[in-house]
Amino acid sequence: MASELRKIIHIDMDAFYASVEQRDNPTLKGKPVAVGFDGPRGVVSTASYEARPFGVHSAQSVATAKRRCPQLIIVPPHFSLYKEVSSQIHEVFHEYTDIVEPISLDEAFLDVTENKKDISLARDIALEIKRKIRERTSLTASAGVSYNKFLAKIASDWRKPDGLTTIHPDRSLEFISALPIEKFWGVGPRTAERMHKMGVFYGRQLRDISLDYLTEVFGKAGRVYYDFARGIDNRPVIVERDRKSVGCEQTFLSDLTKESQITIEIYHLTLELVRRISKAEFEGRTLTLKVKYADFTQITRSITQVKVLKAKSQILPLAKELFRSVEPVSSKAIRLLGLSVSHSSTPSPEEHPEWIEGYLEFVDE
Repeated sequence: MASELRKIIHIDMDAFYASVEQRDNPTLKGKPVAVGFDGPRGVVSTASYEARPFGVHSAQSVATAKRRCPQLIIVPPHFSLYKEVSSQIHEVFHEYTDIVEPISLDEAFLDVTENKKDISLARDIALEIKRKIRERTSLTASAGVSYNKFLAKIASDWRKPDGLTTIHPDRSLEFISALPIEKFWGVGPRTAERMHKMGVFYGRQLRDISLDYLTEVFGKAGRVYYDFARGIDNRPVIVERDRKSVGCEQTFLSDLTKESQITIEIYHLTLELVRRISKAEFEGRTLTLKVKYADFTQITRSITQVKVLKAKSQILPLAKELFRSVEPVSSKAIRLLGLSVSHSSTPSPEEHPEWIEGYLEFVDE
């Protein structure tokens, strides 16, 4: 049985954007740094490890980050540089295997079951990859090694920064038993809260819940949680990932309080979305509107059409229709609007791709 198991490595760069900035600007080394837009509506993209003890983290408002860490240094992002460094890192990956699944600029899965250097232990490959990344980029990476993606992902987070953790098949159930439910891949704050109400705080308790009950409560995701609790994850490392969605969003410098303002912003978002759809040659039939209010509450609304959504004449009326279905702007000012087109029908909050607030940008998962 053991010989049939895959050898999977998950590589995750440590505080990637912030580390690149510290590398290229020696005055930033050893200091709390956050990458993001330094403005009233700026959001932290990445925080250096020196900033994290203060409670500074990604997706946090810059204003909050500054309150928690008054000495915090805000650095604007340089995405072209990050992409260049990411290419260097991926060159290292391909020296060992071409079965590489990029997750983002700073993260990837590698299947090294059969590798170019005939190295038997995946842990040895991970060590070499970490060493070469440091030699070529002066940056550190954390690595997780196991027999599937779920466990390799968790392992890479276990001893950050510059960590290496192996979860052996013989020890996997023991490891999962003691794993806090919040650490499970795909379990966000809302799901964790629901799990807690069910008396589930660790993997061993999740393993005691029946498949029927998990699917009743969580739908399709219930099967995933059931399998993860047993160390089962049969997803392969996929070299070519199909784009699931294309989208954009904007955080406003001042909250929107008038219908006329919103109409204008939806129009501009639609134009940007059409441009991105064309550039990506993407075909999707579901339009999703995201609205974040001034009090940081957030909703999404979706609508699916028979025809592929590509043109402004198709998307703009639908976007306006979706907005009419949400709470009137007269009762709640709006902080952010986003639009995306996807393949599928309305996604649940935890299935929806990650929205990067503060930039007109959308990352599909």
